[in-house]
Amino acid sequence: MTQTDEFGEELADFVRRVAELKAARSLSGGDLPTVLDAAIFELDHVADQLWPWYERLSSGFSGSSGGVPRTASADRQEHHLLRAVFQRFPLPVALVDREAVVRRLNFAATSFTGVRAGYATGRPLTGLLTHADRAAFRSQAAAVARGEGDRSLTVHLQQRPSAPVHATLTAVRPSGEPHTTVLVVLQPGDLRAPGAPGPGESQAAQVPDLGETTRHTALADLADEMTTTLLTTARGDREAVLQRAAQVLHGGFADWVIADTGTAELSRTTVLAPSEKEAKALAAQAPTACPLVVQTARTASPALQVRPPDPAAFGHTAEGAPVLVQANVTSLLCVPVTVDGTVRGVLTLFRCGARPAFSMAEAKAMDTMSRHMAVAVAGTP
Repeated sequence: MTQTDEFGEELADFVRRVAELKAARSLSGGDLPTVLDAAIFELDHVADQLWPWYERLSSGFSGSSGGVPRTASADRQEHHLLRAVFQRFPLPVALVDREAVVRRLNFAATSFTGVRAGYATGRPLTGLLTHADRAAFRSQAAAVARGEGDRSLTVHLQQRPSAPVHATLTAVRPSGEPHTTVLVVLQPGDLRAPGAPGPGESQAAQVPDLGETTRHTALADLADEMTTTLLTTARGDREAVLQRAAQVLHGGFADWVIADTGTAELSRTTVLAPSEKEAKALAAQAPTACPLVVQTARTASPALQVRPPDPAAFGHTAEGAPVLVQANVTSLLCVPVTVDGTVRGVLTLFRCGARPAFSMAEAKAMDTMSRHMAVAVAGTP
C-alpha cells in the first residue's frame, strides 16, 4: 500500500472518530469535559501528524523503495511456504488487524483457545479475553499497527482467567495484504494450555476453575431453557417463536432483546428492555432505520461488537440521539434466523453499563440457538 493509501486510511479513521464525537453531544453535561478532551486530542493529531504527512505527500515524497521485480511463481511459492510455517508453528499465533479483529489463527491457537479458526475469523480476538484485559490489548494492537514498535503484555483467557498468558505483538505485512497486520504470539504463563495437567499431575488432581464452571453451567442452562421453550411453542408461528425466545434471553443473558421478523421487509414485533418506557420508545422504530439489522438481514451473518465503533449502528431515538449511546450499550449481538437460505427474522441483544461484554463463547452459543429457532420457525423437525 502506498503512502497515499495509508494517508487515506488514517484520514478516514479521523473522520469516523469525529462522527463519534458529534454523536456524543447527546451525553449529559457531566460527561462533556471528557468529550472535549477527546476533541482536543483529535485536533492535536491533525496538527502534529496528518498535516505534516499531507505536506510530505504534496511535495512528492512517496516513501517507497525500489527493488528487483519478483516472478509470480516465486511469490506464490514463498506465500505457500510462509502459510505452512504459520499453520504448523508450535506456539499459538494469530494475525489481527489494528482493531484486533482476527484475520487468521494457526492450528496451535485453535487448540489453545478452544475456538475454531473459521468461527474466530472476522471477530475481535478480545472476545476471548477477560473483560479487564480487552481495552489494553486493543490499545497495544493499534500502536503496533501504527508502526510504534513491538509490544508485550499479560492477558487472561475467559476459559481460564486464573492462568496468565503472555501476548507478544509485532507488525507484519503479509504478501497480498493491503494493510499492516499484527502478529500475536500467545504463551501460557505455565507453558501449558488452559486446563492441561502439569508434569506428574493427573487431571483429577487439578483444582477446578469455579468461574469457568459457572459460565459453562449458565450457558448450558440457557440452552436447555431455550430448547424447552421452542419445543412447547407452536411450530411455524414465526412471531410467537421469536417472542418466546426473546423472553428466555431477556434479563439473565441480555439487558435488551429486540426481535424483527419478516422476509421482504422486516417489522418490529418484540422489544424487551430494562423499562416499559424504553421498550415502548424503541418498538416504534422501523428496522430499516437500523443499519446493523439491515446488514444482518442482507448478509445472514451474525455480528458481535464490543464497545460498538459506530454509535449510529442501531439508528436514533425520536429525539435524534443514537440508540446505542442513549442505552449505554457496551456490547451487542445481532443474529439472523435463517430458514432455507432466507432470513425470516433478526434478533438483537444489548448489554449495557458495567455488565461484562458478550464473549465469543456466548456468541457461538447464540448462533447455535438461532439455528434451533429457525427449525421451530420452519415448522419442520
